[in-house]
Amino acid sequence: MSVLRVGVLGAGVVGVTTATELQVEFPTASITIIADKFNKDTTSEVAAGIFRPSPSFEGPTPEITSQWIRDSYNYYDELRRSEQAPRAGVSQVSGYIFSSVDPSLVQNHLLEKTVPLYRRTTEEELKLCPGNWKYGSYFTTLLTECTKFLPWSLERFERAGGKIAKKTVTKFQDLEHDFDIVINCTGLGAKYLCSDNKLVPIRGQIIKVHAPWIKTFFYAEHDTYIIPRSDGVTLGGCRHYESYDISLSRHDSAAIKERCFKLIPSLQKAQVLKECVGLRPHRNVVRVEAEVLGKLKVVHNYGHGGYGVTSAPGTAKHVIKHVREFHLSADKHSKL
Repeated sequence: MSVLRVGVLGAGVVGVTTATELQVEFPTASITIIADKFNKDTTSEVAAGIFRPSPSFEGPTPEITSQWIRDSYNYYDELRRSEQAPRAGVSQVSGYIFSSVDPSLVQNHLLEKTVPLYRRTTEEELKLCPGNWKYGSYFTTLLTECTKFLPWSLERFERAGGKIAKKTVTKFQDLEHDFDIVINCTGLGAKYLCSDNKLVPIRGQIIKVHAPWIKTFFYAEHDTYIIPRSDGVTLGGCRHYESYDISLSRHDSAAIKERCFKLIPSLQKAQVLKECVGLRPHRNVVRVEAEVLGKLKVVHNYGHGGYGVTSAPGTAKHVIKHVREFHLSADKHSKL
């Protein structure tokens, strides 16, 4: 029987996680990651990395969506418990989410069923931060720093026999002679590769500051978040729908500082380390499905929006189901 040849398009957190999971499931397959950007050049590099899906995050069905989130959490939590955790950049973190508007804004049906702790805040905790906070939740979750996770995963991938090709792919047909199956994890690039008008960028901007006294994360209204990491504290954010602008905005920077400083006044004395912009590849619903394009079998895995880190391992496992079906189908035809 011939060796299964799989090409994974994209080297962000979705592509790299999919490739490493494929290696586990198909250890004899020849797997190649093909991308024009790696590590610090990917959108994943900008991600704060906290495991917190939006309640509106949507897969094909509620059941599948919940399964993706559970599978992803278990993947990262197993890694957190391993000796590889420091190198992989996976840790546990706790913190708060506050609202002065509505109790539903501090609830999360996807997260509450998954993390080890998710509870209402006490009246005393509502006074931790300045503001008229009426509702709050405290929860423990995971943090995955892609500055560590991506290089570590790529190293593991190559050590297990995986190949890496740095190139730009503009059409699937260019790959049909080199691979039996191609996994499309191109993120925003899928808009052009697949002519997918459902896929839109949501622009985000963050500020990284040196504030080692911040040990817990904080979320508040207007997309305000403060997330401590090993390389600094991430302050955010903004969500500009269908914006392709990757330049830094001084207006967004000022707004982020104003909101975060109001939430945690001590941040005003923090040194700014850097500012970053990223375009989140948003699609409703996230596309994880198989397609046959001429002679090539393709499995799409894109449109995760700002929740690529949170959902990548789960959608990778969903991809594997499609690859297995393609592979079994090919085996049946070869025996006829």
